[in-house]
Amino acid sequence: MSSTCAPATQATPFLEKVDTRSAAAIASGDLQPIEAHEVTLEGDGLLFRVRRVKALEKKQELPGGPRDPDFNPFLPPDPALTVGPLGEEHVAILNKYPVSERHLVLARKAFAEQVEPLELSDFRAMAQILSECGGVGFHNGGAPAGASQRHKHVQWIPATSDNPGLGMYRPVLDPDVREHTVFIHLQLPLRHCFVRVMAGRGQDPDLAARSLLRGYQRALETMGLEPDANGHLPPSNLLVEDGWMLLVPRSREHYEGVSLNALSFGGVFYVRDAAQLDAMRRVGPLQALAAVGYPV
Repeated sequence: MSSTCAPATQATPFLEKVDTRSAAAIASGDLQPIEAHEVTLEGDGLLFRVRRVKALEKKQELPGGPRDPDFNPFLPPDPALTVGPLGEEHVAILNKYPVSERHLVLARKAFAEQVEPLELSDFRAMAQILSECGGVGFHNGGAPAGASQRHKHVQWIPATSDNPGLGMYRPVLDPDVREHTVFIHLQLPLRHCFVRVMAGRGQDPDLAARSLLRGYQRALETMGLEPDANGHLPPSNLLVEDGWMLLVPRSREHYEGVSLNALSFGGVFYVRDAAQLDAMRRVGPLQALAAVGYPV
């Protein structure tokens, strides 16, 4: 990976490599292009969007799709989608079914279960991109949290005006609190916590990774999430953006047939078809989120 990333409007060696790889993969049919239609919904003063993404329809149709126990797209990763190594233990891969341009999977080079707790190396991979490029890091911890692959990975999307993020929560998050302070947002009607972390654009990647790990551990402690006898955590979603981390324990994956993942808690629901879009419009965003979490 390049040592420099700048805002998405500026060309950098790493983002140029991502864009070049993306263009070639779309041309060859190895990567689904972004085609989406969306509506905006309001919930208790918070604005959400429901986006119909055609790539998600393809994800359900193709062989080796989600939840196929005999298919691991990361071991080895498809050369047509591989951007390159990210540290010693991870590789950056274009998400075959992207929800935005430059949507990356940061996958372990060696197999580990997606439901195992995140470790320092996972946060190092995430911090390297966050420190250089900003954007949003996220993790879907298990199938009930929206993970479609067992092989351990985190993901990254750039910070753009139409991508998910933690921006809508910031009015009640005090940026001046000390590191690893925990916040609860009163408008979110389910168990969750925000943790202040020193991670984002311009932060030292190693220090950011350690801050993320400790923040994650603090969030797990706050939510009472512990590994079982097999070392597997209960399902949860994680979002990280510009100094804040959000952790949400999950009770189930779907509401009204719509799979919800970490990005849903960042303000965007991704649906496959018009029927799912209409269902989300009918029930409302906060009711959908509350239904897949745990009551406060």
